Amino acid sequence: MTASEHARELLAVAARAADSKQGEDLVALDVSGPLPLTDVFLLVTGRNERNVQSIASEIEEKLIEAGSKPLRREGRAEGRWVLLDFGDLVAHIFHEEDRMYYSLERLWKDCPVIPLDLEPVPVAD
Repeated sequence: MTASEHARELLAVAARAADSKQGEDLVALDVSGPLPLTDVFLLVTGRNERNVQSIASEIEEKLIEAGSKPLRREGRAEGRWVLLDFGDLVAHIFHEEDRMYYSLERLWKDCPVIPLDLEPVPVAD
């Protein structure tokens, strides 16, 4: 099984949003095989708690603008590991220390990595 087209569309929006707020080390994993409830994990690193919160807010705002509603949010107040669940896409925004500690890439190493296109979307004149 592979990630749905809808999940990939959400991923593109979320990745651009994270990149626009200086999110680092973006990695997308296709977890549709082992997980029946979601298709894609987006992992993002923020430099500090404030940056993590800013990235999470931007991802959520852009996905809502794109017509998707969050099912669950966790960790925003602490700014160490924010989880945003949009159904087909779950975004994990980590403080750099927490990302190394939890090492989700290692835990999900059998899942394929989805290439990310972070080129800006052209704006029509």
